[in-house]
Amino acid sequence: MQDPTLMRIGSALSGLLMVLFLVVHLAGLFPALIAPAQFELYATALHHQPWLPILEVSLATTAAVHLIFTAAKTLRNRRAGNTAVLRSRRGRPIEALASRSKVAAGVITLGFLTLHLQQLRWPRPVDGLEREVLMKVLHQPTSLLVYGLGSLAIGLHLLHGAEAAHRNLGFLTPVNGPSIRWGGRLLATVIGGGFLLISLGLALGEIA
Repeated sequence: MQDPTLMRIGSALSGLLMVLFLVVHLAGLFPALIAPAQFELYATALHHQPWLPILEVSLATTAAVHLIFTAAKTLRNRRAGNTAVLRSRRGRPIEALASRSKVAAGVITLGFLTLHLQQLRWPRPVDGLEREVLMKVLHQPTSLLVYGLGSLAIGLHLLHGAEAAHRNLGFLTPVNGPSIRWGGRLLATVIGGGFLLISLGLALGEIA
């Protein structure tokens, strides 16, 4: 895989699709904190949809494409000695950290996702017990630590990815750059912080 344009566009588009999934997933999880009964109805209805397996395969394929293209682009940039992104962010230490740690954040996110699927999808909890099983998982200190690290890693990855995706697609300009960076910070805070809030909230709750 040597075409740099294909790598950039593939990484950006697959990343944006994953962001859309994260937004929808986060919205679906919030009722677990404030409206447990409605959350169980939503979870049961969702998992009985005939199109769900197709969606899951599509998400897995998108994640694999993002991983492959991003890894290929990162290796190519390192071989070329590209350090321009880090230098341009000396006045933005958090963004520089997100850029430097993008590989580590990706690995942590992948590990978190594997554990999450193993605990709550293979097999899926019985109808009406989704929240209870999730709370039992989060009452385990090791699981809570992994979920917390996963939430922070997702936030850092989004902080870097929002700007990188627009740059890779050719949409980043000196005029819209500040707005895109501000939007990226907001998106990373809402999604990463949202997953962290839900994890901590359910961990501190009592199992009925």
